[in-house]
Amino acid sequence: MEIKILKDRAKELELEIIGEDSTILNPIKEKLLERENVVYAEYSIDHPILSNPKLYIKTKNANPKDELKAVLKELQKEFKSFREQVEKIKS
Repeated sequence: MEIKILKDRAKELELEIIGEDSTILNPIKEKLLERENVVYAEYSIDHPILSNPKLYIKTKNANPKDELKAVLKELQKEFKSFREQVEKIKS
């Protein structure tokens, strides 16, 4: 995965995510929208085969990079917890 910054402003961030798809971007978007300081979060894919997805974040009073980092940490904990629960299941 590679990330290109397309827009980096005080309250706006737009990233191009190379090598990924909706599988990773949808949970990120959903968690961002739960945050108090996030006004808008969405991703788009112009063409599923020919283009890379873009993630756009707009915030009220927070740095969008900080909001994204917080969400990624949250998701990391959730996936770790999920993995631990799966590992407890007896075959």
